[in-house]
Amino acid sequence: MTECDYAIIGSGIVGAAVAYRLSQRQPQAKIRIFDKEPHCAAHQTGRNSGVIHAGVYYTPGSYKARFCRAGLAATVNLCQQHNIAYEQCGKLIVATSADELAAMHALYERCVQNELNPVMLSREQIAQREPAISAVGGFLVKQTGITDYADITRCLLSLASTAKNCRVLYQHQLQALEETSSGVYLSIKTPDGHRRVHAAKVINCAGIYSDEIIRRQGLECDFRMLPFKGEYYKLVAKYNHVSRHLIYPVPDPAMPFLGVHLTRMIGGYTTVGPNAVLTTGREAYGSLLSRDAEWLTVFGHADVWKLLWRYRKSAVHELRSSLSKVHYARLVSRYCPGITAQDFLPYRAGIRAQAVDRQGNLIHDFKFVESAHTLHVGNAPSPAATSALPIADEILSRLF
Repeated sequence: MTECDYAIIGSGIVGAAVAYRLSQRQPQAKIRIFDKEPHCAAHQTGRNSGVIHAGVYYTPGSYKARFCRAGLAATVNLCQQHNIAYEQCGKLIVATSADELAAMHALYERCVQNELNPVMLSREQIAQREPAISAVGGFLVKQTGITDYADITRCLLSLASTAKNCRVLYQHQLQALEETSSGVYLSIKTPDGHRRVHAAKVINCAGIYSDEIIRRQGLECDFRMLPFKGEYYKLVAKYNHVSRHLIYPVPDPAMPFLGVHLTRMIGGYTTVGPNAVLTTGREAYGSLLSRDAEWLTVFGHADVWKLLWRYRKSAVHELRSSLSKVHYARLVSRYCPGITAQDFLPYRAGIRAQAVDRQGNLIHDFKFVESAHTLHVGNAPSPAATSALPIADEILSRLF
């Protein structure tokens, strides 16, 4: 039986950040990271838009706001120290009609409350900065940037592994866990059979599987993780430099997500996306339908139907964008005229892990579930990638 001081479930960016911070704080501790995939950052971390968020949308004082502000600085600092590609190109949030101006001004005030020093721009100033963008007004958040979070994850795991006592074990899938007075016994499925591991502490960073692990331990879990598929398209080469900034529409206050945006990517190309469609499987990247009966797990509870009814307008809107590339292109052409579905190239989709409570309410902030020897990151919504190092610091503060 393997013994370790800390067992971390999941080698996405949050799990990697926890391993890194632990290795800094306790370099002699025996740390093991278990992941069911053959490599790190296989899911949310490696399938997002790569945006380094500044904290535009979040309630002042919330975990999201605090973690994002600290994470912005920490992410940029890490990129600078370890030669990871990044660029603080800024985010331009644009209103495409007079009807959106009130929501735009409210969002601008939220930025002021979060101490981001946004710059309000007129139609003429936007046209001067971004000739390809059509808007009646907008504002610029200069701190927002882009990077590659898979590169950051690999860097964090490499840094953690310099402690010699930290190892990442891929194709190691957690099957069961049992907490005792002395720690936690883990049953792990490996390519060579089953292993039993005893850990003094377990940190669950399994993303969309986090609630399943909480329940396997027998802990109270008053929420479920739902899979929202985010579909992206890469634009044809003539749009590689269509904008200097990231271009975001003013989000509809009645909708739970931010809308399809235009993103300059590390690598010199541009993507559009994502939408947010509730899908049938936690890894249903290729289609809306999973290949097994997992749709029963997603849709076989009252919470999801309460959620869909509450956001029925949004659900229909997002589903339409998934079924029609022409409609998807119209969403982008509202602020970037000329883009059509013929300009779309295939690009990887992502699955956003989103917690919902028993009443069908989306849980927008971070959520932790704890026991004597375990800490579960129950909900780590966007901007979790930006906020990974502050999240890790919060986890360590709860462990010690």
